[in-house]
Amino acid sequence: MQFKTILLGTAALALMAGSAAAQDAPKPKKTHHHHSTAAAGSVDARIDELEAQIRELRRDQAAQTQAAAEAPAPSDQQVSQAQFEALQNQVYEEQASTASLTKSSWWAKTQVSGRAYIDFSNISAKRDGVSQPVNGTSFDIKRFYVGIDHQFDPVWSANLTMDFNYDSGPASATQFYIKKAYLQAKISDALTFRLGAADMPWVPFVEDLYGYRYVENTLIDRTKFGTSSDWGVHVLGKLADGLIGYQISAINGSGYKKPGFIGGVNRTDGIDVEGRVNLNWNGFTLGLGGYSGKLGAAHGVVTHHTANRFDAVAAYQWEGLRLGVEYFKAHDWNTVTSTNKDSDDGYGAFASYYFTPEWGVFGRYDWVRPTVKTAANALVSRPKNTYYNFGVTYSPTKIVDLSLVYKHDAASDGFLSDQNGTIGGLAQGPGHSGHYNEIGLFTQLRW
Repeated sequence: MQFKTILLGTAALALMAGSAAAQDAPKPKKTHHHHSTAAAGSVDARIDELEAQIRELRRDQAAQTQAAAEAPAPSDQQVSQAQFEALQNQVYEEQASTASLTKSSWWAKTQVSGRAYIDFSNISAKRDGVSQPVNGTSFDIKRFYVGIDHQFDPVWSANLTMDFNYDSGPASATQFYIKKAYLQAKISDALTFRLGAADMPWVPFVEDLYGYRYVENTLIDRTKFGTSSDWGVHVLGKLADGLIGYQISAINGSGYKKPGFIGGVNRTDGIDVEGRVNLNWNGFTLGLGGYSGKLGAAHGVVTHHTANRFDAVAAYQWEGLRLGVEYFKAHDWNTVTSTNKDSDDGYGAFASYYFTPEWGVFGRYDWVRPTVKTAANALVSRPKNTYYNFGVTYSPTKIVDLSLVYKHDAASDGFLSDQNGTIGGLAQGPGHSGHYNEIGLFTQLRW
């Protein structure tokens, strides 16, 4: 019995020594089994316990040997870890360098925007009962604007907006214009200066209230009693936390398509002035404006009158609802270089409502009455213009508006030229009139 005990003890010590030699390999957690004994201090029970420990040590040794065989060589693991840390540090350095470059680069302070007016529609137009050449179905891109804004510092910035459209005149080609190109100095919210071609005080202001410029131009823009941009000096701002807004522009008067510096042929003898002041309160907007000047009459051209225009608009916006009315009164707008006189007035009303975030309805009505008299105060023509549109809008995202639209534009007792062409009849009197009807899908894309 003593020999057996000594033998088992010696074997146990040898196995434990072998286990210690493999200490670099991971060791699984040991679970010791305790056997019940018949009597305390029994030699047989002690031998059984030692035999169980030897079996457990053998299992541990086998597991350690297998784990050591499967584990990668220490040198490979250290090299892989070193390579990983080096690559990680390189990535951090590149990110820091890129962030520093981005913060100080030109493009970080530059924004590119765009807007397109697209339609697929059918036109039916008649003049004194005769169909007009514009009739038919077509896909059109009426306007495509690309704008670039750059901020030099908190005060100084610049804007360049390019206008692409199709000229249906003798050129019959796509035309490119610079609609806006100005240097801006924003002293504060109350005082901003713009030098160059920039938004005029009235038309863009009413476009924002209307919200459907891509369907049709606003009242005075549609009937050509005003323009949206011109070359000059523009001063604008907001007072009393936006309660009051204003803009005054001293401009050439020819519009953005005829800059005065092109060959010197568009230079004028004077400067035209347009201004606006508006009150904004709890969704209500009230605006008053005016214009005075020679409308870009070139140097050396004899003028007999000064064109004047008075403007007024009242609008209300609340959640998805828009309501508005606009009025204008103009004198000698089309007779600056003529001995005749004219007096023109018109009004319009618009409404729209989004009953869900994506779906809305809209409508608009305009009435315009130009009047021309000779120097002897005899009435030459008095064409009356009636315009309306209505439709349904679907806006799947913030950058897309799709509208199914019907438009009607009519004139009687003479001709009237607007954005839809020359409309009216060849002579005054019953039966001498013209109309323009269009139905189609009108789309606005913007970013």
